[in-house]
Amino acid sequence: MNIALIGASGFVGQALQQELLARGHHVTALVSRPERVAAAANLTVKASNAYDADAIARDVAGHDVVISAFNPGWDKADIRTLFLQGHDAIVAGTKAAGVARFIEVGGAGSLYVAPGLQLIDTPHFPAEYKEGAEGARQALNKLQDETVLDWVFVSPPALLAPGERSGQYRLGANELLMDGDAPAGISVADLAVAIVDEAEQARHHRQRFTVAAAQ
Repeated sequence: MNIALIGASGFVGQALQQELLARGHHVTALVSRPERVAAAANLTVKASNAYDADAIARDVAGHDVVISAFNPGWDKADIRTLFLQGHDAIVAGTKAAGVARFIEVGGAGSLYVAPGLQLIDTPHFPAEYKEGAEGARQALNKLQDETVLDWVFVSPPALLAPGERSGQYRLGANELLMDGDAPAGISVADLAVAIVDEAEQARHHRQRFTVAAAQ
């Protein structure tokens, strides 16, 4: 497949690019700083502006799937606003380009830990991640009203870290996955496996899912 990958130079984006290329897909990496992405077979790197819907439309046109691993950066004081501005532009650009299939990588904060209670609203949610998590939650809320795109929103588990690729994972829906009494985790490599599986197999439609390491 021809896949446009937004945010390919980020933590999740790098793992996604590696997994996509390893499976033989043709990837267009859309990044703000192309020099951060090394050349590779089947890879086209483009300087792109995630906040410009017209630029996104031009850059994703003709692709089979758009995967957004966009993140404005955890060090930005206005990360919530920037996250939503990028989300809105990416969604608008994808729609304008006529690409139906859209996969967005969000956060764990909007996963439910009890009926009516999302992780972000619990007392011990880390303050330094709250603004970014709120931006991701609002992006999901906006997607839930989206009726043109065949969208999917992917929430990692509470713990996402570097690690080996096992190729195994377990799926969830809207609830935070656990390992016994503790929040579950996954390596970024296996998160990428799950997302690329979704791009290839299209098992979810206009819904959110989450993943964690296989038990």
